[in-house]
Amino acid sequence: MNPSTPLRATKGHGTENEFILIPEGDLSPSEIAFLCNRNSGVGADGLIQIKQREGRWFMDYRNNDGSLAEMCGNGIRVMAKYLVDRGLESRTSFDIDTRAGMKRIDIAADGRISVGMGVVVIEAGTPTVTYGNMSWQGFKVSVGNPHAVVFIESLALLPEVLEKPLVEPTTLFPDGVNVEFVEILGDRHLSMRVFERGVGETRSCGTGTCAAAVAAAAHSGVVGASTWRVDVLGGSLEIAIDALGEVTMTGPAVLVNDFEVKIDE
Repeated sequence: MNPSTPLRATKGHGTENEFILIPEGDLSPSEIAFLCNRNSGVGADGLIQIKQREGRWFMDYRNNDGSLAEMCGNGIRVMAKYLVDRGLESRTSFDIDTRAGMKRIDIAADGRISVGMGVVVIEAGTPTVTYGNMSWQGFKVSVGNPHAVVFIESLALLPEVLEKPLVEPTTLFPDGVNVEFVEILGDRHLSMRVFERGVGETRSCGTGTCAAAVAAAAHSGVVGASTWRVDVLGGSLEIAIDALGEVTMTGPAVLVNDFEVKIDE
């Protein structure tokens, strides 16, 4: 990008998972990392370049460090709100394509946004997550992107996760992994903290809440359809699992402000 040309962008969040949205952007990984850096740039957990492919909306999602990610559950809700609020999409039900496949969007009258996340799969392999002097065995879960979900007695025992947790065996996740630390609060009620690959600990992770709910169903022996409340640092999301394993995530999306910025790395 020409550093002298101002870049038009929007800041938004879903349960305080923060994103920069760029219409029809084509930024390099280093430019994305610059913008997402909270010290030198605007600051965000990730960046969404809004594109179209074969007449369909496409979410080109990148992590805070500029690395590519398959999709983002909170981010796709924020993108859907952007499309509707900016008059680019008139329907309340439509599809957004991602690197993890097509996702169905439904916007309710109260503004909450539901996303059809597809079948969330518990895969073969048992990851061991170590942070500090604590270790847990958990679940390998795919929501189109990779997750290691572990259940702990109390999230209060977990300090701020400043460094990447060790996940073994390393061969389970060759492209890196999002790690969810989950506490079961009650019947189908979870609390979760997350360390996102390419970002660090964040206030929320939409795909992580889906992974946590599916893993919790398996962990607790819940069979068939179920609905879970997953509390994160930035709010709560509702995760519905149907009898066929299809998952729907429902939650809020907020557009904070529009701005112009020059990239001067």
